[in-house]
Amino acid sequence: MAAQETVDHKYVYDFAEGNKDLKDLLGGKGANLAEMTNLGLPVPPGFTITTEACKAYLATGAEPAGLADQIEAHLEALEREMGRRLGDPDDPLLVSVRSGAKFSMPGMMETVLNVGLNDRSVVGLSAQAGQNDRFAWDSYRRLIQMFGKTVCDVPGEEFEHALEEAKRARGTTDDLDLAADDLRGLVDAYKKIFVKHTGREFPQEPREQLDLAIRAVFESWNAERAVVYRRQERIPADLGTAVNVVAMVFGNLGPDSGTGVSFTRDPASGAQGIYGDYLANAQGEDVVAGIRNTVPLQELERIDKKSYDELLGYMARLEEHYRDLCDIEFTIERGKLWMLQTRVGKRTAAAAFVIAGQLVDEGLIDLNEALHRVNGAQLAQLMFPRFRLDHEFDPVAKGVGASPGAASGKAVFSSDRAVELAAQGESVILVRRETNPDDLNGMIASKGILTSRGGKTSHAAVVARGMGKTCVSGADELDVNIPQRRFTVGGHTVGEGDVISVDGTTGKVYLGEVPVMPSEVVQYFEGTLDAEQRDNPLVRAVHRIMTHADQLRRLTVRANADTADDAARARRFGAGGIGLCRTEHMFLGDRRELVERLILARTDDERENALAALLPLQRTDFVEIFKAMDGLPVTVRLIDPPLHEFLPPLEQLAVNVAVAQERGEDVAKEEALLAAVRRMHEENPMLGLRGVRLGLVIPGLFAMQVRAIVEAAVAVVRDGGSACPEIMVPLVGAVQELETVRAEAEKIIAEVVGESGVEVLIGTMIEVPRAALTAGQIAEAAEFFSFGTNDLTQMGWGFSRDDVEAAFFWRYLELGIFGISPFESIDTEGVGRLVRIAAEEGRAARPGLKLGVCGEHGGDPDSVHFFHSVGLDYVSCSPFRVPVARLEAGRAVVETTGSDSR
Repeated sequence: MAAQETVDHKYVYDFAEGNKDLKDLLGGKGANLAEMTNLGLPVPPGFTITTEACKAYLATGAEPAGLADQIEAHLEALEREMGRRLGDPDDPLLVSVRSGAKFSMPGMMETVLNVGLNDRSVVGLSAQAGQNDRFAWDSYRRLIQMFGKTVCDVPGEEFEHALEEAKRARGTTDDLDLAADDLRGLVDAYKKIFVKHTGREFPQEPREQLDLAIRAVFESWNAERAVVYRRQERIPADLGTAVNVVAMVFGNLGPDSGTGVSFTRDPASGAQGIYGDYLANAQGEDVVAGIRNTVPLQELERIDKKSYDELLGYMARLEEHYRDLCDIEFTIERGKLWMLQTRVGKRTAAAAFVIAGQLVDEGLIDLNEALHRVNGAQLAQLMFPRFRLDHEFDPVAKGVGASPGAASGKAVFSSDRAVELAAQGESVILVRRETNPDDLNGMIASKGILTSRGGKTSHAAVVARGMGKTCVSGADELDVNIPQRRFTVGGHTVGEGDVISVDGTTGKVYLGEVPVMPSEVVQYFEGTLDAEQRDNPLVRAVHRIMTHADQLRRLTVRANADTADDAARARRFGAGGIGLCRTEHMFLGDRRELVERLILARTDDERENALAALLPLQRTDFVEIFKAMDGLPVTVRLIDPPLHEFLPPLEQLAVNVAVAQERGEDVAKEEALLAAVRRMHEENPMLGLRGVRLGLVIPGLFAMQVRAIVEAAVAVVRDGGSACPEIMVPLVGAVQELETVRAEAEKIIAEVVGESGVEVLIGTMIEVPRAALTAGQIAEAAEFFSFGTNDLTQMGWGFSRDDVEAAFFWRYLELGIFGISPFESIDTEGVGRLVRIAAEEGRAARPGLKLGVCGEHGGDPDSVHFFHSVGLDYVSCSPFRVPVARLEAGRAVVETTGSDSR
């Protein structure tokens, strides 16, 4: 029965059978081809092989039962509809075989065009095109090149070398100048390359070509570049790709044909208008690969007004239907417009906000949907600085501003070199004639990308926009010499290692490092923009969406801040309080000696003298922070770090003492210090005498800090201000530890507060797994929990966060054990489960228990959504990430309740 069900399983869908909501099954490309077909747009006929077929193939290494028969049936239907047979020597049907995963992965997987051509049907194709031999042989050489590289792993550069040789022989640098005989010779050269690397002749049977191409697309799901891209974009690895088999239409039939890519709005800025690229007498791969420089889409109006007008009509219709920016691929075959693909287009961070606001104004979406369509990672990108050009910085070249941003770094000319230098901590700019999918690792490693070919729809542009990387493409003034690792422009030669700067907004390229200035979005949050700047479309969109997020969100967003300046900035950025004030940061610098005296004290007098000296310093610090927050809650963590952070390094101290002894110097004081450091030395200080343990072992330490906090709060209130202190005891693992500290703290609070009216909460940091698992007990002595997810992750996984990321995380990411570092985004299944248990059991014991998080996860977008789902009251993060957390806290509500779905 199970076998019969497998055979009967539907693996192939005609375009008319699908729709845009079937992306899980048909992939994004197939679902959208189906949608356009059903809308009545001119889509070439074809069919889609589902992602389920791909997953079955990848699981077993063989096609699932029934797939071959279903492909045959749909192919026969396609042949009937087109009135041609695949590979017919007299009147051939040709097809393209294209990948199409649920999520767009531009250039990461495979495409093969012109499948069905062979030594006989190439003659029929020429006759079919009106005895156009040049077109036929150009199509054939493209098939061998794409099939060889994609299906049979023939090195692509060998085909490129042969093409360059053919152009040299003709005395040209343009593919279009090659005549039919040149291309016929190129086909012969390509066949020899194919035989050399595969040991067999190029397959002449059209159905074999089709079957091998389909398998190659399946297998490309696990190609290295696709795996790297998925990891970069956090795309699940188990989705698989669909395969789309589409009747070929030809943009390379002559000057009345062509191919292009269009956007319904500018994907870089969000501005409304006509954006895109067109290339006459070309197939689609020429555009996205950037092999030839395109013309702006507006030029199509002059070249072919009928097709241009039709295209604009379809663009408007698709945007209204999808209620979003659409990215469209099209081909014109002898004056006939064909729609080859549409998808919701990738856009820059700025464009995402601007377009979301525009669509609300146009009534296509509501504010909930607008909030759903932007994210914290995009907002963070908008907060990066940009070039300051008020000095004498003249660009040496100008290309297309393909992905905004400001990036400076050393020029490198290969992806391997980019990865190598980036690993050494260098900032690099990857310079290429054009990028291809094999450059992905180098693009990830680089601060920016610069190409001499291509436009806004080239591979470099699309991938850079998706990754938020600065990119300038099509800077055709550059003469890029990859073998010699240099480029020349305007009399300047830039070699590998020379510093250049690229502006992805203006498309300008500069020699040397250009200084940067703050982004307008940061200035908006800080309240320093003038009226004209506040009217900037981007600033208006950010303000509108952030206001809506603040109105929706349940989570309060606090900041991790240790100084009055940090607290003031956090408040300007919208923080609703301080969730973590680290007192140990107040003991650094000139105060380190006082802490050292305290830790090494051998008598009560020595210890009390050190504490008495620290008390007024701590009190002054807290007064300034309470003033900056004025009435907002401030959670102060009592001293937490391990002792070794306040003591001289043992090895260095021992060397210094030994050297001084050799010189006959008086080292009695140093010897005493060395003995004390040896006595207190710990093999694993992160699990040693720190946090609550230190407060219990050194009498008076926590008492001094509690007194400083409460006295500061009372002083602010008596001066007419407002203070809401919360005292947090770190590293608690047992309720008895907290009870001991609390009893001492309550005596001090009662003594100091008097009639000031200051209310002080006492709580704990949940950062030890045992604390999470005994949260019900601990809640009886705590008025709040703050999850220290950095240490909770460290102890939950048994990882030393200071060591493991560099030591082996790269391998864990490579193997897919991690999708992302658990220190970057919370491990919801393990560490997150500890958070959930502690939240539930803590509130069961104390219903009014306040819950927050103060680890770095508090500013991570995915983690914020998890903390919302667990029911925490607030997240706390660095001041710069406060706007990101505010936005994501609003988005978490939309994600839970749903957005507009009209």
